[in-house]
Amino acid sequence: MTFFTETQPTTAQDAQEGVQRAQSSAPHVQAAPMLAPCVQPAPTPSAQHSIKMHISHLNVFYGATQALQNITLDIYNHSVLALIGPSGCGKSTFLRCLNRMNDTLSSARISGNVLLDGKDIYAPNSNVIRLRKRVGMVFQQPNPFPMSIYDNVAYGPRVHGITKKSSLDEIVTRSLQRAAIYNEVKDHLNDSALSLSGGQQQRLCIARALAVEPEVLLMDEPTSALDPISTAKNEELIASLKEHYTVVIVTHNMQQAARVSDYTAFFLLGEMVETNSTYQLFHEPHDERCADYVMGRFG
Repeated sequence: MTFFTETQPTTAQDAQEGVQRAQSSAPHVQAAPMLAPCVQPAPTPSAQHSIKMHISHLNVFYGATQALQNITLDIYNHSVLALIGPSGCGKSTFLRCLNRMNDTLSSARISGNVLLDGKDIYAPNSNVIRLRKRVGMVFQQPNPFPMSIYDNVAYGPRVHGITKKSSLDEIVTRSLQRAAIYNEVKDHLNDSALSLSGGQQQRLCIARALAVEPEVLLMDEPTSALDPISTAKNEELIASLKEHYTVVIVTHNMQQAARVSDYTAFFLLGEMVETNSTYQLFHEPHDERCADYVMGRFG
């Protein structure tokens, strides 16, 4: 039962073909001069946040194709981490490793460690259902259930045994408020969720994920299918969610990463090339490939 993880179908063949396409079409990156030094020093991550998730020596294979190579990365509590890089570089594969969504692909093989609050989520005794409650997911395309707005948000709590109406009412209201959509739908909770606009549907899906009280929220390009006004609203929402949650977002939009994230990790051809505070990575990247990407020389 993984309904509360906002899953969308992905096949092993699709994943493997995506990696192969990216590898075959990767540009030859010429060395480039480094960007201008940052105006002010960026604070070190450890001074601001404790570690929520620690990933070390993570490798992912789809059949014989290696999609991720030796990824080591820390995700900090109550922060927004943006994953950037060209298509097919492994961002979404990495994101799916964080709540074991790749388990649904028969050809996927994973090695390394992914720790959540110090415990390995790939340990043999790990409870995957509980993990996906603690680490929720929202995908690129809004996918509300064909039921009322209220029932969409109440779905996960009901599955987890909450049936008292007053408790459900409180959860629905709080989740819609945190997803910044409550004022728009509070008088229409019994209306079909399918009647909402695309941007509203995406925020409803975020509210549905929040209703089961996750600790980490994974977002795979959550604004790429939205218009500019809806995108702006969702970016404001993403920036505010870190008060209650740890957020990891995949985005192709570097300006969006700069606007909403505290930390950024740059991926290329299955390798995590560089990670740093967002300010530092965009103003003074250490790796020339990262400098070339943020300057728009490829990607």
